Amino acid sequence: MSAVPSEAAAPMTAPSPRLRLEIVDGARGVALLAMFVFHFAYDLSFFGLIETDVPSEPGWRGFARLIAGSFLTLVGISLVLATRSGLNRPAFLKRLAMVAGAAALVTLATYFAMPRSFIFFGILHHVALASVLALPFLRLPVAAVAVAAVAAFALPVLVAHPLLDAPALAWLGFSRAPIVTADFVPVFPWFGCVLGGIVLARLALPRLAGSRLASWRPSSLPARILSWGGRHSLLVYLVHQPIFIGALMLALQLNPAQPVSPERGFMLSCQRSCGTGPLGADACERLCACTVDSLKRENLWQETLTDTLDQSQRERVSALAQACLRPATPR
Repeated sequence: MSAVPSEAAAPMTAPSPRLRLEIVDGARGVALLAMFVFHFAYDLSFFGLIETDVPSEPGWRGFARLIAGSFLTLVGISLVLATRSGLNRPAFLKRLAMVAGAAALVTLATYFAMPRSFIFFGILHHVALASVLALPFLRLPVAAVAVAAVAAFALPVLVAHPLLDAPALAWLGFSRAPIVTADFVPVFPWFGCVLGGIVLARLALPRLAGSRLASWRPSSLPARILSWGGRHSLLVYLVHQPIFIGALMLALQLNPAQPVSPERGFMLSCQRSCGTGPLGADACERLCACTVDSLKRENLWQETLTDTLDQSQRERVSALAQACLRPATPR
């Protein structure tokens, strides 16, 4: 599939299709730096080294969403830049295979490291799928892409049905049920960021010819490091967390943290998972407290903590969580 029709591509011939806009690499490097800050704080919280529960704290959650939105907007911008002279199928498929393979690696690694909250549809999964879903929009008028972006942001608020709460459909982004995963970037509303990046790039490219942004080159050492990271963002993404976690595990060996009580640990995990959905912090706290009370009342608490539930018990736990979800969900 070619990227954009000739009439749409014509005004985007400047800068030259062969020119790499290093300002985009720099912007991606800044987003990576922000991601380092969040993930390091997340890891400190996960290991109990700080009091703040980063995943459920509203300010940190907002920061994480801003970072994810920045990355996905840059995906849309990069798609436009990479297809100014048509879609290079071999290069596109090679990059897609690398991202999809990295996403599968993340799923596999987190499944073994934290099976109860493994990443089944995180940022890399979204980037891989969105790179394919976005291709037809590169051919549409800018106004149509902008409307589609607004629709993508609005759909999770407008669409709700019990069938969409099924775990198998959670990746779409319409589920109101708590989702237990360490990173969750569903199709909706996040695909709106990718479409927004396409709109931004197609509006801005004709105005970049001869501008300072188009000719920007990193000169200082920090700028060169940021640009290098932006050009190799997939590699940097894959290696930074193992480095952070390894360093913290070494620190814990030297100075062990105080253990977290089982109930406190469950509540934190529940609130983190709930925080990936549409509920606010207060509603998530009520939902998780209700779930704990229900599990204890049904004599399922210990089995839940030790992950020794049989299939019928798992179904009962799911039903209890759904029952707690209804009063916690704002009307």
